[in-house]
Amino acid sequence: MNKKRGVKGQTQISFGMIFSIILIILFIAFAVYGISKFLGVNKFAQVEKFKNEFQADINNMWKSTQGSGQVVEYFVPKKISQVCFVDGEFENMYFVPLDSDYKGYLLKNVDIGKTLKNSNKLCIATSKGKIYMTIKKAYNENLVTIAK
Repeated sequence: MNKKRGVKGQTQISFGMIFSIILIILFIAFAVYGISKFLGVNKFAQVEKFKNEFQADINNMWKSTQGSGQVVEYFVPKKISQVCFVDGEFENMYFVPLDSDYKGYLLKNVDIGKTLKNSNKLCIATSKGKIYMTIKKAYNENLVTIAK
């Protein structure tokens, strides 16, 4: 009779251990999911920060009478390899590779025609999450142009 009682206790412990392992796996899975979502929000925030800072620099140059060519540095997610400018009705800037997380944007106060210089698009490559661009405005121009 003692042997049966010992066997029953051993199976109850093994079920408890299996349940504990399953719970640990679930906690780890939720932690990984939460961290990945947080990193996605971080990348989105970094893109929005780039867009807002870039637009602010464009606006500052636009408000001035002229600007000789201010080279600016911005940080973008490392996943983005290029920032491209096109002549579009609803967007004139987008990111490469095209991703559903990063939509196109419409920049204001930019002379897209002079920026593109008779081309379909202007793409500026990023390097390790950084991008360098030149923002300029001539004395008699109303809008800002962007160059590599």
